[in-house]
Amino acid sequence: MKRIIVLGGIAAALGAVPAAAQEIGIDAAFNSRYEWRGVSLTNNWVMQPDAWVTFGAGAASITVGGWGNVELGAYDDPQDDISSNGLGGAGLTEFDWWGEVAFPVGIATLTGGATGYIYTGEASDNALLTSDANTTEIYAKADLGVMLNPSFGIWYDVDNIKGAYMEFGVSHGLPLGATELTFGALMGLSAGQGVDSDPSANFQDDGVTHFDFSAEASFSLGPLSITPTAHLILGQDDWTKIASPTDTDEDVKFWFGASIGWSKAFGGGEEE
Repeated sequence: MKRIIVLGGIAAALGAVPAAAQEIGIDAAFNSRYEWRGVSLTNNWVMQPDAWVTFGAGAASITVGGWGNVELGAYDDPQDDISSNGLGGAGLTEFDWWGEVAFPVGIATLTGGATGYIYTGEASDNALLTSDANTTEIYAKADLGVMLNPSFGIWYDVDNIKGAYMEFGVSHGLPLGATELTFGALMGLSAGQGVDSDPSANFQDDGVTHFDFSAEASFSLGPLSITPTAHLILGQDDWTKIASPTDTDEDVKFWFGASIGWSKAFGGGEEE
């Protein structure tokens, strides 16, 4: 799910969009694999479309949207391919709805919301994720506007797993010509989402799940923004070390991609 990138945009929107303004946006990311909290859900190319609308409510910003994951080919090699939708199951594998509210408190931006995960895989297709895995999470996040932009987020599964996942992150931007190169690092932590806690788990164990080091930059092309990104993942949990069906103890994974997006503000805002 594109949660981390979206939350960063919402924090920026608090300063960019007036209280009475509304903003709509769409984008599509093309990534070399689908990594969710360090777990490989697809180890081949995917397209991930996203659409949202934001509107002001006093000092707060309310956003609702939908996100999807589309496998672009028939990933049907049982030795090499991981497919959320089952081997050979090209097409939409996941749709997530989400809604959140963000508001500034001093140097911090606080965000709270919920997201629902809907999977399209069928058990008969040997899918990694089927409708039995559909679930809902609530979450809260704090971003601090100080050096290294530290952030903390906690997501709690209220449906299937009834456990928590947390992330601690930092980021830093460096000027690069007409744009800015942003480096990030985060640590994931399971607190009740491991197998030892519940059979329908997101991870093998509780504790540190992975470290994710990233770099991205954004460029404008007329009304569009183009954002290339690259991620280096250091797996700590047994499930975050799985890179393919035959490579199940990979400490280091790498993925890259780019997104293209458009957004427009109304009610006093300017087009982004």
